[in-house]
Amino acid sequence: MLLGNIEIECLSNRQNLFMTRTINTTEKYPIKQSDGNAWPHTIFLKNVINQPNIHIGDYTYFNDFRLPVDDVRKLLAPYMHPVVPEQLIIGKFVQIAHGVQFITSSANHQMDGFSTYPFAVFGEPWSSSYQAKWPNKGNTLVGNDVWIGHEALIMPGVSIGDGAIIASRSVVTKNVEPYTLVAGNAAKIIRKRFDDETIANLLKIKWWNWPIEVINKNIAAIVSADIEMLKSVDSTK
Repeated sequence: MLLGNIEIECLSNRQNLFMTRTINTTEKYPIKQSDGNAWPHTIFLKNVINQPNIHIGDYTYFNDFRLPVDDVRKLLAPYMHPVVPEQLIIGKFVQIAHGVQFITSSANHQMDGFSTYPFAVFGEPWSSSYQAKWPNKGNTLVGNDVWIGHEALIMPGVSIGDGAIIASRSVVTKNVEPYTLVAGNAAKIIRKRFDDETIANLLKIKWWNWPIEVINKNIAAIVSADIEMLKSVDSTK
């Protein structure tokens, strides 16, 4: 019985520590191992990618077993060079698994003629032989609290809504609605995660925009499937 009380007291102490700690959004490696060292394969992305055409929200992480590397951008979005016209915009609390890649618009070849070979990029005498017209599908957008599974591939110009789930090794070629699970090549809708009314409420609540102190106090409501409990949270306190 005494042992049980000790276990309960220890659990209570850990919970209190969790509730009072604020996760530091400026940390590169936010997960600590039992020996106190940082887990090197999970990073808060906004702290390692500094490029004007890539925008990443707070607490969005990338977990990849090839990390650490010198240039994370090359792993995640290999065609997003600083000079390209499109943007990659990723929201808050997005979970990006090992091997995920964003293939952005500048990866495209011209496809309206007989050959797709990009002659113009190699310079003269080819570059002045014709006017290259590169397809541009625009920006790639990822909402908030999206889970992108192992080795999924996000194709150019796709928009993924809040709360969506992209299954492992999916190839996403079309927009994904909020709180929708998709899978396959090309990715297709498997199911909506919740009914329409619940989804509408979630998109109105936008818990990811709450102050982190409010989020810390209401994790149980956020990870539950009880929409009334989530609606009852006062996000100002």
